[in-house]
Amino acid sequence: MLERFSEEEMRQNIQWCQEFGEEFPPLAKKLDPTLWIESEEFGRELRSYAMGKLDELDVRLGGSGYYELIYFLTRYIEPEHAVETGVAAGFSSQAFLKAMEINGKGRLYSSDFPYFRLRNPEQYIGLLVEDALKERWELYLQGDRVALPRIAHKIPEINIFHYDSDKSYSSRSFALSVLSGALHEGSIIVMDDIHDNPFFKDYVKAQNRSWRVISFQSKFAGLIGI
Repeated sequence: MLERFSEEEMRQNIQWCQEFGEEFPPLAKKLDPTLWIESEEFGRELRSYAMGKLDELDVRLGGSGYYELIYFLTRYIEPEHAVETGVAAGFSSQAFLKAMEINGKGRLYSSDFPYFRLRNPEQYIGLLVEDALKERWELYLQGDRVALPRIAHKIPEINIFHYDSDKSYSSRSFALSVLSGALHEGSIIVMDDIHDNPFFKDYVKAQNRSWRVISFQSKFAGLIGI
């Protein structure tokens, strides 16, 4: 079913994001300034590496997301289990896994669906993830509707959940619903592109948890639990 939101609903949602939007670096520096310096250095190294790697391709892959934030949060809370949707080239996956390597603990469960418009699309998913880091990684390529129930059944709890796949209201709702048994009051949730529709605004209004709207590159991400 096609989801429709009126122009007024979309305007109000964007206005809400703008009203509550804040940049992440001041918060990170307040939590752990030394760790934020480390996270920024990781970001510079990943951008440099990715530029060379992706320039070699004759296709254009999905966006990169806020990987410094993912790296910082992973280093900061040292999760046992992290789950992400939407891998694409693997910016966020690399951030999770590199941080876990330094932590000396953790496992990442990722859900994606190959780009159907490309030939042999599986070869591009997670392209930026270093081979040495993959022992902590379980990648599912059947799409969220198949992968997330399997992941939820496999792990007892999720410490960090990063949603960056289908941005529709219903798909966001499905993901949080199917993972609800593994999410708890201490779980951190990061949701990209919350300006696309009012799901995040509606969701946090029904939750009794701390939340933030993070401004990044003229877009907005939702952050729950910090």
